[in-house]
Amino acid sequence: MFASLSRAARRRVLAVSAALLAVCGVLVWCLVPFGPPAPSGTVTFSTGVPTGVYQRYGDLLRQALAEDLPEVSIRLTDSEGSQQNLARVASGEADFTIATADAVAQYQRERRPGFERLRGCARLYDDYVQLVVRKGSSLQRVQDLRGLRVGVGQAGSGVRLIADRVLAAAGIAPVRDIEPVAAGIDTMPALLERGELDAFFWSGGLPTEAVQKLSERFQVRLLPLDTTLVDRLHDVGASTRHYRSAVIPADAYAKAQDGRQIETLAVANLLVTTDKADADLVEGFTRTVIRSRDLIGSKVHPAQLVDLRTAVYTEPLTLHEGARRYYRSVKP
Repeated sequence: MFASLSRAARRRVLAVSAALLAVCGVLVWCLVPFGPPAPSGTVTFSTGVPTGVYQRYGDLLRQALAEDLPEVSIRLTDSEGSQQNLARVASGEADFTIATADAVAQYQRERRPGFERLRGCARLYDDYVQLVVRKGSSLQRVQDLRGLRVGVGQAGSGVRLIADRVLAAAGIAPVRDIEPVAAGIDTMPALLERGELDAFFWSGGLPTEAVQKLSERFQVRLLPLDTTLVDRLHDVGASTRHYRSAVIPADAYAKAQDGRQIETLAVANLLVTTDKADADLVEGFTRTVIRSRDLIGSKVHPAQLVDLRTAVYTEPLTLHEGARRYYRSVKP
């Protein structure tokens, strides 16, 4: 029958057939999924204390993830900080978290439950140790804290870990030579303001909102932590080698620093998960962290320092395969 048609008719039939095949191909492409399914489900992100940088960063990252991974629901949970965060992820109570490199190294050194499962996704930004006192105080150095009431962070925080180490490096026994107060950044500023603390330690990105707001309503200043303290910390062992000498820029807390830089020490923050986390999910998480840097950084200043060139260095954690896949995909 097809042979009996005229040449023009045959051309019309072939054209219609080709069009139908094209339409069918488009329908198949639209209806039949190719490649692995997009990540989906609910994951838990353990952040930090209210008003702290971890908590604010986690909230903004969740908003960015809602656009990049629309099938994934992110549940945020507050925590005392790095040490509790690591325990939650290692136990499966949380899927992702942020923790400082020194807390990770300590967790590994102590071979705490699940330490071998921990994996890194990205190096984020550095925490700076901030030792805050009233401006009119006679305190000039860490050694002057002897016998005083000092906020040292909550038991599960990275602040507690580093405060205890700094005090010990200065020759002060944290449980004998001071009156340690276990409190977080959500309460320590008010305690100092009311005269219930003589000083408090904080370790966080610059500027930390709670410290900034305190400096704007109450006269405070920062005590320096000089390089000799960092050297003494490094002498402790491998778990302390992640500290480095640093300075708090003069404009971090303008009203507290009177135009002066403050010597201190810094340590990197890491985005952490475990070897059981889905590779596609981790790849998506890592991609969003890098892509959302400027957006999040406009509201949480430390996030501006997330850098693709250094994010891959998650020591002391092994890089998760999903994160490795992302970094390979953007390698020049």
